[in-house]
Amino acid sequence: MTLLAILVGTLAAGIGSVWLAAWLSFGIVSRYTQHMLSLAAGALLATAFLHLLPEAFEAGVEPHNLFMTLLFGLLFFFLLDKAELWHHGHEHHHGDVHHDHDHHEAHAHDHAHSHATDTPHDSDARAKPQAGGWAILAGDSVHCFGDGVLIASAFMVDLKLGVVAALAVLAHEVPHHMGDLVVLRQGSQSRQTAVLKVSLAGAITAFGGLAGYALLDQLHGVLPYMLAIASSSFIYVALADLIPQLQKRLSSRETAAQIVWLMSGIALVSAVSVLAHSFTAH
Repeated sequence: MTLLAILVGTLAAGIGSVWLAAWLSFGIVSRYTQHMLSLAAGALLATAFLHLLPEAFEAGVEPHNLFMTLLFGLLFFFLLDKAELWHHGHEHHHGDVHHDHDHHEAHAHDHAHSHATDTPHDSDARAKPQAGGWAILAGDSVHCFGDGVLIASAFMVDLKLGVVAALAVLAHEVPHHMGDLVVLRQGSQSRQTAVLKVSLAGAITAFGGLAGYALLDQLHGVLPYMLAIASSSFIYVALADLIPQLQKRLSSRETAAQIVWLMSGIALVSAVSVLAHSFTAH
């Protein structure tokens, strides 16, 4: 009975949060596509700094070890992104060589004009169609596995506590998955493909639940490091892929809108995390 409850709870939290995020991202707020980049950056940074890292440090692990894990995680996702870009560039090298030559000449001629338009970012999106995609999915998978272990531990204490924990995970994952979907959509992927990939990562929550049910004591010591690795992926994607796209010359009104949406992403994750913790505390 407990194992069945863990499976249902982890799947509902892991995949349900993705589908709810997709409904919000591609439905209610789809009109604000440009602003979703700012919202996603804020949500990913807030998830890392206000949710995952505090939870890792609360476990009582030596802070130096967690910071080392965070540092190596950032370097790993940087190299993963490099490998991804190199693979894409290698595939298209022969077909793009003349285009690149013309592009550099045009870029030198139009450099001043480029700051006032979105053309460079459009070109970068074509040259770099999936940057950050693997980092997001890898970090998501690690994060979801950890969530599954936490949900399993709650169910093993009390059935009601497990239900509350699953609902809390579902709630606090929604704004974070909205950010994930924005990153994958920036990689020129279809909505269906983006939702499918994030849903598969969300399904890892169930594997975390099964592992937690079987190996709870052994996994508790590893969880803080998993949280640090997941944090490094979200920090890397936000700072390396999303924030640079926001760094362009805009009017004061557009700049203010960027800041508002960035802060909205942070506030959304913060509010949902506070509510989730208040529910689990009771």
